Amino acid sequence: MKTSENMEALLSRAVQQHMPGASGISELRRLTGGASKETWSFHAIVNGKDEKLILRRGRGGDPDPVFTIDVSLATEALLMERASQAGVPVPEVKFVLNEIDRLGEGFVMSFVVGETIARKVLRDDKYAAARDMMAFQLGEILAKVATMDTSGIDELARVTPAEQVDRVRNIYQSFDEPFAVIELAFKWLDAHLPTGGKMAMAHGDFRHGNMIIGPDGVRAIIDWEIPHVGDPIEDLGWVCTNVWRFGVSDKPVGGFGTREDLFAGYEAGGGGTVDPGRVHFWEVFGCLNWGIICMMMTRRHLLGHTQSVELVTIGRRAMEGEIDLLNLIGA
Repeated sequence: MKTSENMEALLSRAVQQHMPGASGISELRRLTGGASKETWSFHAIVNGKDEKLILRRGRGGDPDPVFTIDVSLATEALLMERASQAGVPVPEVKFVLNEIDRLGEGFVMSFVVGETIARKVLRDDKYAAARDMMAFQLGEILAKVATMDTSGIDELARVTPAEQVDRVRNIYQSFDEPFAVIELAFKWLDAHLPTGGKMAMAHGDFRHGNMIIGPDGVRAIIDWEIPHVGDPIEDLGWVCTNVWRFGVSDKPVGGFGTREDLFAGYEAGGGGTVDPGRVHFWEVFGCLNWGIICMMMTRRHLLGHTQSVELVTIGRRAMEGEIDLLNLIGA
C-alpha cells in the first residue's frame, strides 16, 4: 500500500501505537540488500531508553507481483515467534503492521548486532573462530527448525520432494525460455527423488545473508519468507550449494565448514542420522532452484515493477549454476 504521507511520521505513530511507553523514533534509514523486501533501521525511545529496531516490509509496502512463493510478512513474523519457541536464534518480533498504520505489509523486530555480508564473514580475522564452529552450529539450529510448531499456519505449504521439484519446474516453464542443462537437471531429480523421511518445517532460504554472525558464531536466522513443511534435509542441501561458498569451494558449508561438521551438529541437535545421498539430492535441487530464482528476479525488472540494475545482474547469474549442476550430476 503506497502512501504520500511522510514515512517517518507514520512509523513513529505506529511504534507509539503498538509499543507501550514509546515516544517516537529517529535515525530512520533504508538498509542495502534484499531483492524482494525493504529493510529499514531506526531508533525508538521506549520508557526513556533508546532501542534500535528493524522494519521489514514489502517494496513500497506492496506485496510482490512475481515472488508468489513468498508467505505474507505477517506469517513470516509468526514463524519467527514459533522459531524462538523452538530454540532457534531469531530477532524478537515487536509488532506486525496493520491497515491503520498506513505503511503496507510488514513488521518491526529487534536489531541484532552482527554481520550478514559473506565476504566479511569468510575473510575478516574477527570471524576466524566463528568460521571454525559455524557448520556445527548451523546443523544444531536446523535440527531445532525441524521441531517448530506449524499448527494453525494455513499459508504454510506442505510439499513432498516430488511436489517441490514440480513447483520449481512450473515456475521455470512459465518463462518459456528453455535451457538444456536445466532440462537435464530436472530429469536427474525426477530419477533420484528421495523416499521416506519425516515432514517438518524447512526455512527454505538457509544461507549467507540470512544469518547474522558475530565473533562467537551464529546469532540469528532471518528472512523466513519462503518456508514450507516438507523434507527438512532440504535446508542442509541449500546451505551446501556452491553459490553460497563465495569462491571457497573446498569448504562446502557456506565456504567456512565441512559437511561432516554440519551433519554432526544436526545429529547432536536431535535431528537424527543424516543420509549424505539425500543431502546431495537437495544440493542438486538447490543449485537448480537458485537459477530459477535468478530468472524470477529478472522478471521483476522486465515486467516494469522494479527498475533495478541489481535484479538484472542477479538474473545473469542463472548461468553460473549450469557448470555446478553438470559437476553435481556427473554429466
